Amino acid sequence: MAERSKPEKRVALFTGAYNHVVDGVSLTLNRLVAYLETKDIPVLVFAPTVDEPAIAHAGTLQPAPSIPMSGRPEYRVSLGLGPDALEALDRFKPTIIHIATPDLVGLEALLYARAWGIPVVASYHTHFSSYLAYYNLGWAERAMWAYLRWFYRQCKQIYVPTRSMAAVLSEQGISEGLRIWPRGVDIDRFNPEKRSMSWRRDLGFSDDEIIISFVSRLVVEKGLDVFARVVGDLQQAGQPVRCLIVGDGPARDMLQQALPRAVFLGHLAGDELARAYASSDIFLFPSETETFGNVTLEAMASGIPTVCADATGSASLVRDGETGYLVPGKEADLFTSRVLTLVHDASVRHGMGLAARREAETYSWPLILGRIHAYYDSTLESVSA
Repeated sequence: MAERSKPEKRVALFTGAYNHVVDGVSLTLNRLVAYLETKDIPVLVFAPTVDEPAIAHAGTLQPAPSIPMSGRPEYRVSLGLGPDALEALDRFKPTIIHIATPDLVGLEALLYARAWGIPVVASYHTHFSSYLAYYNLGWAERAMWAYLRWFYRQCKQIYVPTRSMAAVLSEQGISEGLRIWPRGVDIDRFNPEKRSMSWRRDLGFSDDEIIISFVSRLVVEKGLDVFARVVGDLQQAGQPVRCLIVGDGPARDMLQQALPRAVFLGHLAGDELARAYASSDIFLFPSETETFGNVTLEAMASGIPTVCADATGSASLVRDGETGYLVPGKEADLFTSRVLTLVHDASVRHGMGLAARREAETYSWPLILGRIHAYYDSTLESVSA
């Protein structure tokens, strides 16, 4: 009997962030699209954009109407697909619809798929409920989870970055179709060999100083208050520490006032970012809002011990006491104690850094992206069976 050919894959991807802002969502999805196109899989991306995007995006982007987010103008709020995007979607004739953000664009994509009988998959990138408290919106949590339950129950598969995130969704009644899709890391680019003492000196660091790094968007929900307190307490106690801040955002002025001795480099990418990670000594990341923790994995690949919040995201990456430490997110004193252990003992720093690198090597991008290829196949085959 002749082997049955696999159903054609034509992927329409819908997301709230793709090229207008640099964050974990946009970088991951750009890498996914680039990978799919190397496999000759047609992809059409629907997302908000701006006149001067921050990313030279992969693939073909169909702009979706949007407005700046109130209080966070670097992000965009989609206003739906609009007639041009709907016409482009009709012409593209997708065989699978992948929704990365359950916003208005995602909702219209879901309704379109239902109307035309197209299978829908989703990837879960943002831990929405963890953000609400930072913006005094805790009262909206019950309604948000009700909408997410309705939304994701209509998806054939839901790709979550960690088992801990899958457990959170299951507790909220979103348990069918969950698949683990970790994020990957470029283990060639993020590498301990990128460490440069001359680069540190050029920035004004002395060789005997312990550099504590932070890499992320500078927004309050990333645990900036805890980070500033830990570094400040260590410096007041006379410890030889200074911090290196990579990233930008609306909370930058606040952090500069709290940490006047810090070195702020703004947004970095590519080899410059890799050098910043590898040239630091400890990565401190108290954020409790991550679904995965791309920056944690990049630090690990760079051979740096990490001290992170014991929450979804980093908790699935860091082996407590082996590759770094996990600390309850608001326990600033315990964060300080764990960082102090690493400051005092170079052998512990070195050993944890080596272990972190070995763990990161299991997250190479080709392996990670290949999972989505297989997930798409299984979705299409289940529909055509």
